Amino acid sequence: MTAGPALMAAPLRWLTAWLAVLPRQLAAIGGGVLLFLSFPPRTWWYLAPLGIALLIGAIVWPSRDRPVSLLGGFGYGYLGGLAFLGPLLPWVGVYVGAVPWLALAAAEAVFTGLFGLAVVVVNRYRVGGDWVTVIALAAWWSATEWLRSSVPFGGFPWGRLAFGQPDGPLVALAALGGAPLLSFGVALIGAGLIMLVLAAGDLTRGQVGAGTVAGIVVVTAAAPIAALVTKPTLSGMEGDDTMTVAAVQGNVPRMGLDFNAQRRAVLDMHVARTEQLAREIDQGLVERPEVVVWPENSADIDPLRNPDAHDEISRAAQAVGAPILVGAVLVNDDGTTTNSVISWDPESGPGDQHDKEFIQPFGEYLPMRDFFALFSDYADDAGNFVPGYDDGVVDADGLPVAVATCYEVAFDPALRDAVDGGGRFLAIPTNNATFGDTEMTYQQLAMSQVRAVEHDRAAVVAATSGVSAIIAPNGDVTAETAMFEPAALVETIPLRDSRTVATRLGPWPEYVLIGLAVGLAGAGIAASRHR
Repeated sequence: MTAGPALMAAPLRWLTAWLAVLPRQLAAIGGGVLLFLSFPPRTWWYLAPLGIALLIGAIVWPSRDRPVSLLGGFGYGYLGGLAFLGPLLPWVGVYVGAVPWLALAAAEAVFTGLFGLAVVVVNRYRVGGDWVTVIALAAWWSATEWLRSSVPFGGFPWGRLAFGQPDGPLVALAALGGAPLLSFGVALIGAGLIMLVLAAGDLTRGQVGAGTVAGIVVVTAAAPIAALVTKPTLSGMEGDDTMTVAAVQGNVPRMGLDFNAQRRAVLDMHVARTEQLAREIDQGLVERPEVVVWPENSADIDPLRNPDAHDEISRAAQAVGAPILVGAVLVNDDGTTTNSVISWDPESGPGDQHDKEFIQPFGEYLPMRDFFALFSDYADDAGNFVPGYDDGVVDADGLPVAVATCYEVAFDPALRDAVDGGGRFLAIPTNNATFGDTEMTYQQLAMSQVRAVEHDRAAVVAATSGVSAIIAPNGDVTAETAMFEPAALVETIPLRDSRTVATRLGPWPEYVLIGLAVGLAGAGIAASRHR
């Protein structure tokens, strides 16, 4: 008689327990979805702070005095990370299936889970006033972004909060502290919003004073105020020293992993569009550029070893009457390859070059190749590229250009080192043909906009299949192409020698934020043990 009710009681208890945590799960998922929706091609940048607020709220609501466990914090953070990164990264699997995409999203969501764990620690071991908690929460988001951008296999910075803000007013923070400070500013507002909601409830119950709420307001407002003060200092296309540049988008015969199966056709298409540009110059339709930027992989036939490719590029440079920054795949004597950008002079041919330093794991090379080959035949398609170790500066007929090739633009040191090395404008050759017509190209364009603001440099983005663009130092896109159409952009851009605060400080803002996160958590734990 008792077995039946007992058997029924277990599922009922499970259902009751699940319903009790369902609001937290929905809040975590909602926070992740809002973070995703804040990224390009949408311009809903203002959703990012709301997403952070919801994600934190899933862990600390309705009372900070009854927080979830450490494991629960990790779980809600992980759930929010999946809801954020899952829809952000489907371009990874557009031609290789869902497994790599879902595996990457699941792996990267671990870092959002660590943020959720940190939220529990910060709230359990609070130190100082509630305004200090706001700073600690935002600093921990920055710390987990740094970790995700560093490990494993060199890290994966895609999806940093900063890269969803090129159209928002907070982007000016990039000129002060780069992408790390911009991400921190977004997280600071989000953490401040949820803390204001909690403090308002405590205020009505007489548990805190108005000074607590005022302190949270002041800290939360610090990021937008700093951005508003900095924004008027950002410069556009004006300047005493200017030059005309061109970005050539030759297009590809077809999309997909085998976009370059007809490697000669890709080179021919870029030569043809450059020669068309030369005719337009001769007809007076556009001004003659002083530098032309070709995309990554525009010459997958090694032009230093293949006479035909060498002669074709030379013919294009002579026709346009300017050096071309050529994205080329170079074959090394040991059989490895480098993804390089070569300055190709109309008279003297190939000159200075940059070898891509931040190369893409599971694409340009495969770490632990034998192991991963057990799980997918696509392991055989991964490249055998090796990284370069130069500073990213390419000399184009006496003009130093800061170059970051495709994936490199996501990494802070790439363009920072190149600008420190004297680069006067940013050249970002890229190849998005392997990802089709997905949102990936717009996400990467947003990174280029943030980098332009960060270093006060105009940026020239040249893509094989689009979107190619010219970006002003204040982050505004002044010209762009459609996708999968041959095109050439010709614009006059400013040349800069000055360095922003962000460029001068280098990685130190990020180091300070990491130290702040660890220090405040440590101080809270130490104070709790003392009590």
